[in-house]
Amino acid sequence: MSPSGEPYCYECAMLHSLTEVGTSIKDRKDKGEERKEQKKKRRGPFGYFVIVSVVLIAVMWGVILFGKKPAPPASAELATNERVLLFMVDGAIKRYALYKSNTYPTALTELLPDYLSLRKGEAGLLERLSYHPDPKLGYRLRLIKPGSGEMNLILTPKGIEYTAPGSTGA
Repeated sequence: MSPSGEPYCYECAMLHSLTEVGTSIKDRKDKGEERKEQKKKRRGPFGYFVIVSVVLIAVMWGVILFGKKPAPPASAELATNERVLLFMVDGAIKRYALYKSNTYPTALTELLPDYLSLRKGEAGLLERLSYHPDPKLGYRLRLIKPGSGEMNLILTPKGIEYTAPGSTGA
């Protein structure tokens, strides 16, 4: 018997409790969907920026890890790559000037070994370069014999000057 004096119906009580549970689950599901919609609305431009950035970084790493190109060599063979030597010496001259109060070396051998690191036997490669201190520009550095058909580069502290193939470039 129920407290009101009516006969107690177990089936009715179970059906009533099941409908209450069913509606609370449905309410929770509806609230979850509302939260998802609110998150989408809150994302804004920064959220999309983060998503795009993550995708681009993942693509970049995929190209790096799974690309078919071999890694560049750890060192350059200076005997065959004279332009690499030219730019290495130019960087060494600029470091020399930085540490020596904007004065330039009188000869390229002054760069060794503090400002220019060469392997054993490579010091002779400096003879392939023409270096002249210049009172106006600071210095002029170029290859003595550039490759056939290549423009001759003359490096100065102000930048790069180009001369036509075959000309000596003062």
